[in-house]
Amino acid sequence: MTKYCLTVTCPSTRGIVAAISTYLAGQGCNITDSSQFDDAETGRFFMRVSFVSEAGTGLEQLTQGLDEAARAFGMSYAFHDETEKMKVIIMVSRFGHCLNDLLYRWRIGALPIDIVAVISNHMDYQKVVVNHDIPFHCIKVTRENKPEAEARIMALVEETGAELIVLARYMQVLSDEMCRKMSGRIINIHHSFLPSFKGANPYKQAFERGVKLIGATSHYVTGDLDEGPIIEQDIIRVTHAQSPEDYVSLGRDVESQVLARAIHAHIHRRAFLNGNKTVVFPASPGSYASERMG
Repeated sequence: MTKYCLTVTCPSTRGIVAAISTYLAGQGCNITDSSQFDDAETGRFFMRVSFVSEAGTGLEQLTQGLDEAARAFGMSYAFHDETEKMKVIIMVSRFGHCLNDLLYRWRIGALPIDIVAVISNHMDYQKVVVNHDIPFHCIKVTRENKPEAEARIMALVEETGAELIVLARYMQVLSDEMCRKMSGRIINIHHSFLPSFKGANPYKQAFERGVKLIGATSHYVTGDLDEGPIIEQDIIRVTHAQSPEDYVSLGRDVESQVLARAIHAHIHRRAFLNGNKTVVFPASPGSYASERMG
């Protein structure tokens, strides 16, 4: 039996859940997991349904059959084969903690993705990437060549069929044009503090202010730097006895975990854009399981 998921967004009204469940049952499908959210503020409805096709109904037939109900409810919807791995490009500069964490999770199957390329503006991680049998591309970026560099990146996206770009501490600001082209398909990670600190060496600034919480935020990328819709966040506590170097090390750990969880939500179609925010549904049972240990 093939495992599928259905994602739905539409204006909020009664009867949506009944229409979808009745349709799937009629197609010989058994729902194994379902999440929904009705946003009273925006008047939008969001739903994600995991199911198995016990009658062998294929994606094309499922999609065509739902068209009538979709028009009646004004739905945007998509069926996805849960066995197909999303094609991903990872971009990194000189901080490698997130890249190395993602490579490990990918290797053991904890992140079921197809890494089609790693792009960097430095050569630091070429050997690490090539040793994983993943294509490595060094694309230098300067103020003068930025349009050409981004054109090369977008060409790789087209060539590889990448559906998602992950900025795993890629320390270059993307252009508004690239952000628009890849809207909802670029995920970034950055540190976060209360109070917040910008500019050089934010961890040292946080230490000097006696910060007690170090956090990380992963979000979709927009033209507004670090202001895109948030997918995942977390924090870790620090004390007065820890050094600025401790802050950096602990911050790297939380950044790696938060980025991995954000990617997990996206590749399993659990994250929905909702204006300047997101709707992120809980993970389906079994979706965190690894194919192998270590």
